[in-house]
Amino acid sequence: YPKPQPSPYSPSMLSRRAFLRTAGLAGTGLMLDSKGAAAWKPVGPGQAAPIIDGLGEVRIEYDRELVAAIRDSGMRACVVTVGNPGLHDASAFDDMAAEVYAYDAHIARHPDLLTRAVDTTGITRAVRDNTIGLLYYTQNATPLQSDVEALVRLRALGVRIVQLTYNTRNLLGDGCLERTNAGLSNFGIDVVSRMNELGMLVDVSHCGEATTLDGITHSSRPVAITHAGCRVVYDHPRNKTDAALRALAERGGVIGIYQINPYLGPNERNTLEHYLAHLDHAINVAGVEHVGIGSDREYRTIPDTPAEKQKLVDELSRLRPGTTATVRWPFFLTELNHPRRMRTIADALARRGRSSSDIEKIMGGNFLRLFRETIG
Repeated sequence: YPKPQPSPYSPSMLSRRAFLRTAGLAGTGLMLDSKGAAAWKPVGPGQAAPIIDGLGEVRIEYDRELVAAIRDSGMRACVVTVGNPGLHDASAFDDMAAEVYAYDAHIARHPDLLTRAVDTTGITRAVRDNTIGLLYYTQNATPLQSDVEALVRLRALGVRIVQLTYNTRNLLGDGCLERTNAGLSNFGIDVVSRMNELGMLVDVSHCGEATTLDGITHSSRPVAITHAGCRVVYDHPRNKTDAALRALAERGGVIGIYQINPYLGPNERNTLEHYLAHLDHAINVAGVEHVGIGSDREYRTIPDTPAEKQKLVDELSRLRPGTTATVRWPFFLTELNHPRRMRTIADALARRGRSSSDIEKIMGGNFLRLFRETIG
């Protein structure tokens, strides 16, 4: 497999801000209207700002009207999970592959709404064709079992992003819910190295602190935290420390801030302001060039009902270890519980005084740059 071209980024030769000014991320069409709200201005026929969700949910069961509403919010790319990350045996690969095939078939049936994207060329096609580019991502490395060369099989399926661990321990390292805090195993380091060679993006969102830092350190290319929050803002094991944010930024990585209500604050119902507090903190620590959106939530409007809560409990019960007894409802933030929430976030950032250039980076430009440097 051809390797992506080496990044021109070098901390010793070029500042992050200077690099981004030369990386072609400007001019995406995101502008501010007369009231200071973010507005999407087309930059050509069928084109809009390349808004990217670093980890979201555009599910196969979504009807055309819903997908069209998501697209019309300006989103042009979304990383989607394939496979059940709770599986640790040989079935993990088969389950992941089955979901890849299902998404492939679904995209083929709806070419006017969706595009299969394995690299930034696919995102470019999505912008051109006014569709949403879907990038495949496995939230656990267990489909590899103990064979680093299984990465070649994942890549052939179209998977370009692999999370090293998911909450618990696997053969690569410790997840964020483990009692211990071990770093990457020798096998984990080999996996990171092989992913670098194959042009695959390393993700450490659910990893423990030591595994997170090891993943960043041992990767020769920038690493992603596609969906997490900031531990200083709210002390939760799924949120990342300032040390992790700084290490990620120093090596050119990007964190996507998620929208899971119980992970953002102590309240039964946290608000958009709690979400923006995580964005602000990540920007203050890592720099605006290293922060994006990784919603980790559905794009439909979720009814606030006991039936929907039970549906969530049933879904989480398929993951191990079971944590359903302590599920805090709702998982969504009320202000972002709709398919056009990316626009809501951009509007809120503008009201907080963020420049149009910074908003472009946060809403997709940073992930686009990261994808260029890793998956090509």
